[in-house]
Amino acid sequence: MKKLFAILATLALAVFAFAGCGGDQAKSSSSASTTVTSSSGAKTLKVGATAVPHAEILEQAKPLLAKEGIDLQIVEFNDYVQPNLALNDKELDANYFQHEPYLKNFIDEHKEVKLVNAAGVHIEPMGIYSHKVKKLDELQDGASIAIPNDPTNGGRSLLLLEKAGLLKLKEGVGEKATVQDIVENPKNLKFQEVEAAQVPRTLDDVDAAIINSNFAMQVPLDPTKDAMFIEDSTSPYVNIIAVRAGDESRPEIQALIKVLHSDEIKNFINEKYKGAVVPAF
Repeated sequence: MKKLFAILATLALAVFAFAGCGGDQAKSSSSASTTVTSSSGAKTLKVGATAVPHAEILEQAKPLLAKEGIDLQIVEFNDYVQPNLALNDKELDANYFQHEPYLKNFIDEHKEVKLVNAAGVHIEPMGIYSHKVKKLDELQDGASIAIPNDPTNGGRSLLLLEKAGLLKLKEGVGEKATVQDIVENPKNLKFQEVEAAQVPRTLDDVDAAIINSNFAMQVPLDPTKDAMFIEDSTSPYVNIIAVRAGDESRPEIQALIKVLHSDEIKNFINEKYKGAVVPAF
């Protein structure tokens, strides 16, 4: 019996030691840079993106980068927070989902994050949508409006409502506008602030919603046909490639930017999205 207990104890210690090593290896790999060279000699570039249109555009870039000896790996996200945290933690080499005002605000709120804009790629016009009315002038007094709850997209949506003539904001507040900055609200609009990715789900519960084009197209809505009012091409909200500070000149990042600024990608964007996504290069 004593021999049996001794054998079991030895096995338990061995299992514990193995598990401990595995944990250390996982922690180490998650903190390392993700760009490696494969057995075929191609360098791996891992880029985080939201599904539409970013991941779709990156899929078109993949074979073009392969010709440059780069294996593009696309990691999809469905929110606006994790892609920046993952990039800062070196789980990604770049991300592609946001505009610069959002990135600047994110950095203000997360002082540990050291990310920069490497290049602009496209604009996704924000639009006003509804399942209950066909035109903006059909909105009744006290109508409920869903808007994104993050500071930059929230302010952007209020500026869009102002441009549509539905309200007036405090002079000079710009993209940092909040509902508290509304100085004229003739229709007494009521606002529901929701995470940007969840705004399309509110359409059956509110009278109208301000939706980013990438999330609108996932529902699916056609921004050029279904939006009652939409940003024009003068929008400053260009979606960018973000990287860690100091990585802007890395050959793999420069190759990615070159491909995303190519005629092939421009033609794909124009033909695929027909104005719902607009090249910014």
